[in-house]
Amino acid sequence: MATPSPHIAIVGAGPAGLMAADVLAAQGARVTICERMPSAGRKFLLAGRGGLNLTHSEEMEPFLARYGEAAPRLRAAIAAFPPAAVRAWAEGLGQSTFIGSSGRVFPVSFKTSPLLRAWLRRLDGMGVRFAFRHRWTGWDASGGALFETPDGTVTMQADALVLALGGASWPRLGSDGGWTEMLARSGVAIAPLRPSNCGFLTEWSAIFRDRFEGQPLKRIELSFGGQTIRGEAVITRDGIEGGGIYALSAPLREAVAAHGEAILRIALRPDASTADLQRALEAPRGKQTLSNVLRKASKLSPPAIGLLHEAALALPRKLTAMSAEALAALINAVPVRLTATAPLKTAISTAGGIAFDEFDDGYMLKRRPGVFVAGEMLDWEAPTGGYLLQASFSTGAAAGAAALAWIKGAQAR
Repeated sequence: MATPSPHIAIVGAGPAGLMAADVLAAQGARVTICERMPSAGRKFLLAGRGGLNLTHSEEMEPFLARYGEAAPRLRAAIAAFPPAAVRAWAEGLGQSTFIGSSGRVFPVSFKTSPLLRAWLRRLDGMGVRFAFRHRWTGWDASGGALFETPDGTVTMQADALVLALGGASWPRLGSDGGWTEMLARSGVAIAPLRPSNCGFLTEWSAIFRDRFEGQPLKRIELSFGGQTIRGEAVITRDGIEGGGIYALSAPLREAVAAHGEAILRIALRPDASTADLQRALEAPRGKQTLSNVLRKASKLSPPAIGLLHEAALALPRKLTAMSAEALAALINAVPVRLTATAPLKTAISTAGGIAFDEFDDGYMLKRRPGVFVAGEMLDWEAPTGGYLLQASFSTGAAAGAAALAWIKGAQAR
């Protein structure tokens, strides 16, 4: 008699879980995806709100370096399913891609929804079954996966289980980090979940906050801990966020945790030297106010001028009493005291998760044979720019392939 097709249950219908299902179903496995939300890919859809950044076109070594200490542990998965494979996968779904000026890779449509619809159609055509409103709660005494559903608790038996439950950012979209308790009870070591690619809190004055909340600081340079990033930021009611901030979020977060604060430096005119700024400020003003001089001669936006005034509140002198030399120096080194990360639920992604030593090279938990893990559940973080989705796709593909190989190996024995 023919050996029946193995059945794999996947928990989580985000990029990692869907990719694991794609790999498994393509090899003839029976796949059930269990998802606590009423539809698939909710955070994936959010990721494409400003243009879906699928991956990046960097060469492999600098690409891997973006993952910091986790790079050696992610290398094999990303090498097996690299950026070129992500682009080919998208093309196979009828979604052409292109490389932007920054090296980032996008679908031509810039949208997630056409790609996700095509992906779900393909999975459906391969027989993948979805069980929505199924919240995973652990295992029963016999090892069956337990789920809370609108009809009560159900148990699912499968030949292998792939967990792709995400981190804890944007919990209203499905990933709330609740899985940490279930795995911790099994003895799995988990690094605390922390915000990554996140904003930070500071103590703005009421005047600055009320006037500039929601306004951008463009074409700036941000520096901290020996790292310098060109980008943009946005003033929030309680702090600051944006691409430039996200790129420095890991060292800023660690500094705040260790010392209770981090002093970020912002260059408002990074392409102008201090000497050039000083000459512009020393030119005769006539009856112009300092704000007009800063706007016209130094080419600063109103939020940038406001930030200078805000920084001066902590200095011995007001801006109007500062020398041109001191003011020019301040323009390209504005200190902003950050006191905390913005709440985890508002972060783009999550740091922390399952320690790499807890699973083998095939992403199977050492304490739970037959249980595989993938995606943002794992203890890695990366900047925005395509690196987050790439690692989710790659580890999902690796976990799916390893789950099937483990089942076949068990059957052969």
